[in-house]
Amino acid sequence: MYQERPSRIPGAVVWSHGAAPDGTGLVLPDGCMDLLLWNGELVVAGPDTRAHEFSRRPEHSITGLRLAPGTGPRVFGVRAFEVRDQRVPLAGMWPAREVRELTERMLAAPDRGVALESVAGARLAAAAEGAAPGARPEGAEGPLTDAVVALLTRGYGVREIAREVGLSERQLHRRCLDAFGYGAKTLARVLRMRTALRLADGGTPLSETAFRAGYADQAHLAREVRALAGTSMTGLMSR
Repeated sequence: MYQERPSRIPGAVVWSHGAAPDGTGLVLPDGCMDLLLWNGELVVAGPDTRAHEFSRRPEHSITGLRLAPGTGPRVFGVRAFEVRDQRVPLAGMWPAREVRELTERMLAAPDRGVALESVAGARLAAAAEGAAPGARPEGAEGPLTDAVVALLTRGYGVREIAREVGLSERQLHRRCLDAFGYGAKTLARVLRMRTALRLADGGTPLSETAFRAGYADQAHLAREVRALAGTSMTGLMSR
């Protein structure tokens, strides 16, 4: 039902979710923004601070482009916190005529994932050249966001990161809100949980998963997963 592949856009993933029995699905926080073709409509999924539950129907289908943390604002022309925990029609963000034409092109494309990549790639190129009005909000610069993610992944604290990137802690927080939808501390929690899930999916025992992902102990891992995902690690692994 679910498939994904690396995108030609650095750090992005193309994914699809085909027909499934009636029920609900769960999207976990990952620090990313997605461009979705969802039942014939282009939709932007903002960065989540908590698990997002959605309804599944046999006739539903979704193709998505999951952008790396910090990339979405340069594609969509919005600050990430403006769409935090939301699913927003692209027609509410871009000119309606442009979105209609894009939607028709997506629906006719032999590979909808490739079509989504083309749209995002064009926007990123225009943003890099300063030719896309609103597509490069302050704080969404690629080098800065890449550095913040890399330092968080290595276990740096907020004060250390601010010093490394040459910003005050207040400036860093504001830029993280623009680029990721939330501050560096929240992003660190999200990225750490994703690391833990990858380790556990690979068969690593939970006690070792907690240690390798940077938690104080297994109980700390359990509390954080419950807070961000709304369920236990065991519950997630059984879905």
